[in-house]
Amino acid sequence: MNRQKHLIVIGGATATGKTAMAIRVAQHFQTEILSADSRQFYREMSIGTAKPNADELAEVPHHFINSLSVQSDFTVGDYESQACFVGKIV
Repeated sequence: MNRQKHLIVIGGATATGKTAMAIRVAQHFQTEILSADSRQFYREMSIGTAKPNADELAEVPHHFINSLSVQSDFTVGDYESQACFVGKIV
């Protein structure tokens, strides 16, 4: 079965409701969330990032939230590889 996949992008300024909207969309389509916020990747960066809280993270699977240390090397190429891998299993 060849199931076509779609990418839904929710963008906007901090504190505009993107997380809540992304959760509703993910629940509707029974899918997961891939964060592309470069600051939310890092465990040590909590101030000014508006990361999803524990309740929000529990509502649908999230990827790339608190997944790296600021000490880690991580490039856009690394993100692409990992996001494409996650996309194959979602």
